[in-house]
Amino acid sequence: MKFDALVKRAAGIAPAVCAVAHPCDETSLTAAVEAFELGLLIPILIGPKAKIKSMASQCSLDISKLQLIDTPHSHASAAEAVAQVRAGKATLLMKGSLHTDELMHEVVKADTGLRTARRLSHIFVMDVPTYAEPLFVTDAAINIAPDLLCKADIVQNAIDLHIALGLGQPRVAILSAVEQVNPKIPSTIEAAALCKMAERGQITGGLLDGPLAMDNAVSPQAAQIKGLTSPVAGHAQILVVPDLEAGNMLAKNLSFLSGAHAAGIVLGARVPIILTSRADSKQSRLASCALAALYAHHQSTTKPAVV
Repeated sequence: MKFDALVKRAAGIAPAVCAVAHPCDETSLTAAVEAFELGLLIPILIGPKAKIKSMASQCSLDISKLQLIDTPHSHASAAEAVAQVRAGKATLLMKGSLHTDELMHEVVKADTGLRTARRLSHIFVMDVPTYAEPLFVTDAAINIAPDLLCKADIVQNAIDLHIALGLGQPRVAILSAVEQVNPKIPSTIEAAALCKMAERGQITGGLLDGPLAMDNAVSPQAAQIKGLTSPVAGHAQILVVPDLEAGNMLAKNLSFLSGAHAAGIVLGARVPIILTSRADSKQSRLASCALAALYAHHQSTTKPAVV
């Protein structure tokens, strides 16, 4: 239901043009076409023309209304997709059937990529049946072992997305194994530092608390038992994990053991980047497109993207 509301809102704004890099399998091509049919975005399909047309025929997808740019292979597809964004011909970027590393390699190039002063980070927006609000998990896909400054950007990217979706000022829990600062657990020290950075204006727009263990971040009862009285404890909307492994495990646990749906987006580049997976449901793929569309619309109507 949370994702349905996101898709409905995104369909109500003017669709943004999206460069789709190498949509040569059923999942990625179907996602682009379905998003187009719902009015979420206008895809530019970039990849081997014959292969894309063959896949469209196999899947009974109508791509006659879509622009198709012919490239010889996935590397060229990634480079051309990024070039379309740099030229101002697209305001969204979407991964097709190529490795994430291959696309991100083009995104982060110093001279021809899409980097900004902000570190790139991935955000899962989770629709968890047992949780009243959308739950953000970050970073579970890009930054393997982020340091303090990288985590500050990870937090800021998630806050910016939460606000762009019209969800207001987020409550941000910086997760660790315990809720007390312990020099033997580095993530607790970084959590405390991030909270101080927010107090000093180095991170803006959200309410931060940490370190918090998972239970007292999302359970009011657990927070009460531990004597935690902050506005975040027990009511977190954004969960910032210590590292990629923890985030990946958390997101997949929510998906496969709690029946949650997950939409994913990468922020910190000049434009939002949509990452789809073969394991994603149709609902999750469309929600990922909706996230990117709403974020891009918010950026275009409020302030320019960070550079």
